[in-house]
Amino acid sequence: MSDELLEAPVRPEVETASPPAPEAGEANLSPAITKGAAVSALAIATAACGGGGGSSGGSSSGGTPPTGGGAPPPVAVVTPQTDEEAARFLLQASLSASTAEISSLRSDGFEPWLDRQMNRNNDQTARQFFTSQGYDQVTTERYYFDSSIGDNMAWSQLLQGGSGVRKRAALAMSEFFVVSLSSINNTWRALAMGEYWDILNRNAFGNFRELLEEITLNPAMGIFLNTLGNRKADPRSGRVPDENFGREIMQLFTIGLFELNNDGTVRTSGGEPIETYTNEDVTGISKVFTGYDYDYTGIGFTPDTRGGNFDIPDADYTRQPMTADQSKWRFPKNESFHSDAEKTFLGVTIPANTGAVESLRIALDTLFNHPNVGPFFGKQMIQRLVTSNPSPAYVDRVASAFNDNGSGTRGDLRAVFKAILLDDEALNTANVTNANFGKLREPMLRYAQWARTFGAQSASGRYELGNTSDTSDRIGQSPLRSPSVFNFFRPGYVPAGSQAAERNLLAPEFQLVNETSVAGYVNQMERVIDGSVFWSRDIQPQYTNELAIAEDSNALLDRLDLLLTAGQLSDNTRSLILPVLDEIDVTATSDNETKLSRIHLAVLLIMASNDYLIQK
Repeated sequence: MSDELLEAPVRPEVETASPPAPEAGEANLSPAITKGAAVSALAIATAACGGGGGSSGGSSSGGTPPTGGGAPPPVAVVTPQTDEEAARFLLQASLSASTAEISSLRSDGFEPWLDRQMNRNNDQTARQFFTSQGYDQVTTERYYFDSSIGDNMAWSQLLQGGSGVRKRAALAMSEFFVVSLSSINNTWRALAMGEYWDILNRNAFGNFRELLEEITLNPAMGIFLNTLGNRKADPRSGRVPDENFGREIMQLFTIGLFELNNDGTVRTSGGEPIETYTNEDVTGISKVFTGYDYDYTGIGFTPDTRGGNFDIPDADYTRQPMTADQSKWRFPKNESFHSDAEKTFLGVTIPANTGAVESLRIALDTLFNHPNVGPFFGKQMIQRLVTSNPSPAYVDRVASAFNDNGSGTRGDLRAVFKAILLDDEALNTANVTNANFGKLREPMLRYAQWARTFGAQSASGRYELGNTSDTSDRIGQSPLRSPSVFNFFRPGYVPAGSQAAERNLLAPEFQLVNETSVAGYVNQMERVIDGSVFWSRDIQPQYTNELAIAEDSNALLDRLDLLLTAGQLSDNTRSLILPVLDEIDVTATSDNETKLSRIHLAVLLIMASNDYLIQK
């Protein structure tokens, strides 16, 4: 990767002619690679820009800045001028690219296509997935204790169906409003996580304020950060309210640790960052989140199917929002556990004897209206979708869209995600050669892209991939299984001793990278692609379109380059891959096994290359 920028930015143009006809064919998957291929792949993966320096764009030097500033969207429709430009946008906005979507995007233009995708709902919710598999029934399989069906659900959502744009936004927000299946230990734990995921999907293009409230009252979040069962202070026993959620809703979900300018830069006083809250603010706001527990309204109970000395509540108890209304609890108490004390935080005081519902409204409104939320949330969403180091001007434009969607509405997530994806800094193809721009693809996104690119389906219909977090015998990351509330990686992470550190660049996803994870990823993907690894055998791909051109190694590489990297394989990487492909003698009359050997090898070598791993 080069440090040099193109002299003149290559920018999307306003459509002036008829769009090109759709490309023929679509891709699909199926499994044969040698151990030598894995070695070649690992060599390619480690040969390009070292230390993660090319993974991101600098927060000070950033990506190539736009020339126009924060002007309103043009009346004319802006369209991608090449298939590569269209594929690049698809890989930022969605989970994969296909020739059909490339053609559609070039025909519609960026914003009309994005609007259409944002208007699509998912064709199957998490709740519907669980019901379709009978996972929400009390049976001898005891699904009510099974966390692996939560993994099945998460992978089913990422690998097939619905709006890829909506799911991509929801996945990004699952790394901001973090809840982890690994830390949920209630009955119907997987279904609790399913409701959390459905909340993110329903609200992906709604309003931040409504999303914040639904996430706050979600039982999975209540378990994860101790709101569920949190009780007011008791002077007799010395009990005080649990402060876990009160702290994290400020630190991680809304305003962050330090006051920010609208462009995401830290405000200072006397050269020191200004803290957004104090321990007293944590103590004060934590009183708001007391008294909450499951809402058992309408919930029935079934005896344990294996003779356990307990009853199993209906699955909906873990989906219904938590309540502080004692009359809705299964075991009503004589007193409320919501704190009736005065609650002071962030310059706001909730009077004593204010009820739980009103206290929650005031607290969430206070956080929502804090000036930090737009830049704090907006920058992290840019990092997840586009580049690790957005320029301050880019953050400012996205934060401004959060503050006002153009119609006086604050917190409009549709406006925020459109501002992220349609910004000049994101669309500017000059940034493809900017070493300070881009991000490392997360392992779960690589796997999802692989499956969706080639039309993979679950043989069982259950997407039985399980927990893929292990770095030695899985891919090193699993959706909805963050190891802590701080996500898989921190937004401000800089790998020590790296080129990124030398350039003062952030590289969050590199927190997942180590010797084990690099080798493990290549080894696992070798066997994922050829279908020989046990944990991925339920996912069956079809390489139909690749089989049709497998005898032409250049054509095969061109197609895979477009769909997997948006045409960003360097000449050097292509020169490393092509001779390896040509070592497998393939003609038009070769059998499918021989053709698949070349296809599998091509996919592996691309997905192990630096040009693929660093998304620009």
